[in-house]
Amino acid sequence: MDDRQLMENMLLLEKGACDLLMHGTIESSSPNVHHAFSSSLNSSLQMQEQIYEKMQEKGWYPAQQVDSQKIDAVKQKFCC
Repeated sequence: MDDRQLMENMLLLEKGACDLLMHGTIESSSPNVHHAFSSSLNSSLQMQEQIYEKMQEKGWYPAQQVDSQKIDAVKQKFCC
């Protein structure tokens, strides 16, 4: 397993953790539990962002430039 595969796996695991923590936050039964999940979610989101940025720096997760017409089409699709 090379560095790229390791980073891809780390990103997938972190995204999964974010998903679980988000649902924990939504389903919290008390303010204390909500705060604990929310705080953990924010930390996990920061970690996910750092992994993504490192992968992007190395060219392993290239961002695609999208034409503004495509963006407008998506906005129209989901608006009103």
